[in-house]
Amino acid sequence: MTQEVFLCSGKRTPFGDFGKSLKDLEGTDLSIHAARACLEVNAVDAAKVDHLVCGNVIPVGQGGLFSSRVIALGTGMREDSRALNVSRACGSGTQAIVSAAEQIISGHSKIALAGGYENASRVPYILTGSRWGMKRGAGAVIDMIDYAYRDPFDLSLMGETAENLTKDFGYIREEMDDYALTSQQRAGAAIRSGFLARQIAPIEVPEKRGSRLFETDEFPRPTVTPEKLAGLKPAFREGGQVTAGNSSGLTDGAAFLLVCDAESAKVENLAPRARLVDWEIVGVPPRIMGCGPVPAIDRLLKRRGMEVDDIDYFEINEAFAVVNLHAEKMLGVPRDRTNLYGGGISIGHPPGATGVRMTLTAFDHLDDTGGRYAIISMCLGAGQGMAVLIERV
Repeated sequence: MTQEVFLCSGKRTPFGDFGKSLKDLEGTDLSIHAARACLEVNAVDAAKVDHLVCGNVIPVGQGGLFSSRVIALGTGMREDSRALNVSRACGSGTQAIVSAAEQIISGHSKIALAGGYENASRVPYILTGSRWGMKRGAGAVIDMIDYAYRDPFDLSLMGETAENLTKDFGYIREEMDDYALTSQQRAGAAIRSGFLARQIAPIEVPEKRGSRLFETDEFPRPTVTPEKLAGLKPAFREGGQVTAGNSSGLTDGAAFLLVCDAESAKVENLAPRARLVDWEIVGVPPRIMGCGPVPAIDRLLKRRGMEVDDIDYFEINEAFAVVNLHAEKMLGVPRDRTNLYGGGISIGHPPGATGVRMTLTAFDHLDDTGGRYAIISMCLGAGQGMAVLIERV
């Protein structure tokens, strides 16, 4: 990179379980809340921000298709600022960071808000074929969530692709459940210690009588037992290995962080947390899309002349436990340096926000431990993998 790109602090909402605390709030409102909190923690005026990039997979609400612009103006950015929506499946939040960085590298931006949201609880149903008149017979009402969680090539559920990866590489149910248990326990510990609270901006949510302050992720199940996990039925294939317990949770939430160049960091007295070193995006067979982090991380490390042991910390999205098992097996990624504060299985996985949550977690881990490098990586539906390398400053 000819222009160095720096990542500053960010904030996120607590992640709400499907149909629960965040179901009555629009995704853009969640994002405005997170973006404002991000600006506050960085002590920067919204008028100084020239670009906003929003990652999102399923737009919801009247402003959904224009989310980035709605969020930008709602956050207080100037009318002559720019806004961009991006979607790269489960890496949409991470892509927002990369796209903001590309704007800075090309000289089109100096300070940008990058983040995203997902509000699955507000995703509508659609009536196909109704625009030009329904034909005789039954018409289908389709849940748009189904569009996001099916492989577009064979229409199998994403969980089926996890089953394919499990079968192709010989992973077993017991090791996936063991990984899921670890994720839940780590999330519980991170909640109790206050680690996750550092990245959360509590938000008022409506109730039947008034409102309440929503402060803590509500999807984690830290008291789940091995017996409970073992007793869950396969979710996607008869006789399969993938269950609701060893898969990521469907959740709502928003997250944003600040991206800037070196000059702006100095002029605006910003305090960067990390330098964005490099990133890699790869294509993989859609039928085993969960393998994506492996070639993405491998190519990224090789291009930088680095090895797994050079990386102090990994955040690899827990779309399914088998994704993380595969990274451990194929790359030697150590479990004691990966997802130490929970992940998609325990905290949940709103695709537009997940990559930013993972990056905020990496910031705090590197600061707490004095580590230098972290990689944030995930698999992407339809067959891609993504990995980003950051360096603490």
